[in-house]
Amino acid sequence: MLALFIPAGILAAVSLLVLSAVSFHFFILQAVWIGLGIGVIIASFFIDARSIFNARWIIWAIYGFALALMAAALVIGPRIRNTHSWLVLGPLSLQPVEFMKVALILLFANYFSRRHIAIARWKTILTSFLFFLFPALIAVKLPDLGSALIFFGIWFGFLLFLGLPWRRTLAALLVIALAGGFIWAYVLKPYHRARIIGFLYPSENTLGINYSVTQSKIAIGSGGLWGAGYGQGTQAQLGFLSEPAADFVFASAVEEWGVVGGAVILAAFFLLILQILRIGMRADENFEKFVCLGAAIALGVQFLLNTGSTTGIMPVIGVTFPLVSYGGSSMLASALMLAVVNSIRRTSELS
Repeated sequence: MLALFIPAGILAAVSLLVLSAVSFHFFILQAVWIGLGIGVIIASFFIDARSIFNARWIIWAIYGFALALMAAALVIGPRIRNTHSWLVLGPLSLQPVEFMKVALILLFANYFSRRHIAIARWKTILTSFLFFLFPALIAVKLPDLGSALIFFGIWFGFLLFLGLPWRRTLAALLVIALAGGFIWAYVLKPYHRARIIGFLYPSENTLGINYSVTQSKIAIGSGGLWGAGYGQGTQAQLGFLSEPAADFVFASAVEEWGVVGGAVILAAFFLLILQILRIGMRADENFEKFVCLGAAIALGVQFLLNTGSTTGIMPVIGVTFPLVSYGGSSMLASALMLAVVNSIRRTSELS
């Protein structure tokens, strides 16, 4: 149990420490969300996930509900940060895309647990592709390209880890490349294209489209070995670093705590992923194994997209660092993943 929650607790503590230096308002709100997440995890000690998710209709209901919330955000959601990704419910603002990640993990785990032997069949591949396609299309329309990429990562990650033959893999990549060309020409917004072009030419337009990643690199580079100290990071404290509490929270942390602090964060995250995979390997049922696999894939893809954007090795697409970046929906979605994994751990140990 401790092996799962110690690294998660370290990441949550890092989140509070960074946010307390960046914005006291965000710090208070994040503390509330972390408290709610802890409540969700505590509930997993008394709930048997196996007995709940054995009913397939529950999984389909979760997927359908998450899809409906995404559609509602697209239609009636307010425009915040150039997207319609949020649903505002009184004082609360929720991002349905975060909960779709959990829904997709459960749906793919259920689907592939019964068909993993037939993973090479086109019917299996195409059916699972449709599960990913519907929420991905809504995400692109919001527009939220980062979430669409995470959805794709969950789907394609399952296919790769379950042994999709290399010929099928190449064929799937070819179809994706063609779809990518269509999306580039007819779906992406101009600022999305500008970000991708800016990624290809990082030394150009450093005061325009490449401003955020340039400042992020400066923040990371100025941290040195031990960092500037708590609350002393000039890039984050003086407003040069865009979204220091969310998209570029890792840069904020490294600027103040240096390479040593960054290494602690990375080590905690990798330990968390390894523990999730370890629980999955010890699980009794294929469904439970695949849920753990899906949780590791989702968190891993999100981590790669966030840190890749922060360090300039990937375009900036607005993806949070799991359990560290500010955001209630992201924190609750991560807590839900950990709660389900913990419930799987408990049932495996008791059986």
